[in-house]
Amino acid sequence: MKVLDLVWTTMEDWGESVQLNYGIFCLIPILIILALALWKKDTFLALMGGIIVAFLMAAKFNPIIALGLFMDQGYVTLCDDGTVWILLVCGLFGGMIALMTESGGILGFSGLAGKLLKSRKKTMIGTWILGIIVFVDDYLNCLAVGAAVRPLADEHRVSREMTAYIINSTGVTVCAIVPISTWGAFMSGLMEESGMTGGLSAFSAYCHAIPYMFYAIVAVIVVPLVCMGILPKFKNMRAAEERAMSTGETLSPESKAALVEGLEDEKRFEGKKCRAINFIAPIILTALLTILTEDMVVALLFSIVLCFILYIPQRLMNVKEFCSNLMKGLTDMFPVLVIIILAYMLIDVNEMLGLNDYVVTICEAAISPKLFPFIIFVGIGLLAFASGCFWSLAAIAFPIIAPVCTSMGIDPFLCAGAIVSAVAFGGHICLYSDTVILTGAATQVTNAEYFKTSAPIVAAYPFAIGAILFLVAGVIMC
Repeated sequence: MKVLDLVWTTMEDWGESVQLNYGIFCLIPILIILALALWKKDTFLALMGGIIVAFLMAAKFNPIIALGLFMDQGYVTLCDDGTVWILLVCGLFGGMIALMTESGGILGFSGLAGKLLKSRKKTMIGTWILGIIVFVDDYLNCLAVGAAVRPLADEHRVSREMTAYIINSTGVTVCAIVPISTWGAFMSGLMEESGMTGGLSAFSAYCHAIPYMFYAIVAVIVVPLVCMGILPKFKNMRAAEERAMSTGETLSPESKAALVEGLEDEKRFEGKKCRAINFIAPIILTALLTILTEDMVVALLFSIVLCFILYIPQRLMNVKEFCSNLMKGLTDMFPVLVIIILAYMLIDVNEMLGLNDYVVTICEAAISPKLFPFIIFVGIGLLAFASGCFWSLAAIAFPIIAPVCTSMGIDPFLCAGAIVSAVAFGGHICLYSDTVILTGAATQVTNAEYFKTSAPIVAAYPFAIGAILFLVAGVIMC
């Protein structure tokens, strides 16, 4: 313990004893995070690299003091009420998703959908609707909807590229604009941590920002218009659709060559009755209780209890298997939980370095408030597209943008909507983002084929329209 006392240095005491004035150099940790994200495509590595440099700078490059500050901030972050809440929400979400998957509820829901989708257009529109319904988590959305519609898309000659576009356009984006989702939990936590709630609860503040998530809203609306031919497809997607309709080959030669069979839940549940109610009931209860209590932790706990009441009597799993599946889901969310903790630590150390004050000063001098929402969306959107690390980028952006909004008198909910829209764009189209990878796995389309066919549609419609709407909103509201 004596050795630990020599190392441990509290952020509060150190902040009172030193004067840190790095000026433009306070941007170095952020630039390191972005550079590592672009180079290594690894969110954890990028965040850790930036945080190590940030704490060294805060300690005036004394490694012993830097270690003490890191330990103290980690302790403070983990003891914070807001951090505990977001960790519980994300962990419980993971547990519930695992339970619904292992119960066969997702496949049951998929089977129910298949009875209604009897034509090519109905299959495409049904895939879109299914993507909206499965709003709890973008990973769950991509995997569950992909598994559900893949056989139907093949039967009705819908190209896998088109299927992948529809699924990912209602994966990230729907999760972004529904507050009772993993995206809603994470982003609302960042809003609260950064002081962008306007005195409201994190849940209410996020709900107030949803009308300003122009990109996500437009991306969802555009899908049926493209499916029905009201908005034209571009060259590569048009060619993929023509191949599927004329030859029945729903997979491109490139995707077929790279095909690795996966997601074979159908085989695992062969001979077992998969009931849609095992998926629908927990989702509805989560939604209702979140709206009534404004606390997703309470809603998720009761929904997990409902899963127990449903699954055990049906003999879908015994008590030991139920607990194992729940723990597996919690374990699967562990990387996300670590990223959340690191992101919150980064917020506090950046504040000590003076990053917020520096950015506010620069923005006040160089940027018109009317253009600021547009600049947030386009700038952060392009960074998210380039880096693929959209959650860590949101963790960087919120605490930087929040004081600028306050200083310039800009509506914080408009700016929050711009940030969420920007990172949703990155998740939607970045070649190596998690959701693009999962969508490719679910539809058996290579990332390159997905990007080649979907990127022109995403750029021409939701991104361009979203940018115009943020420009107009900035002019009207600021």
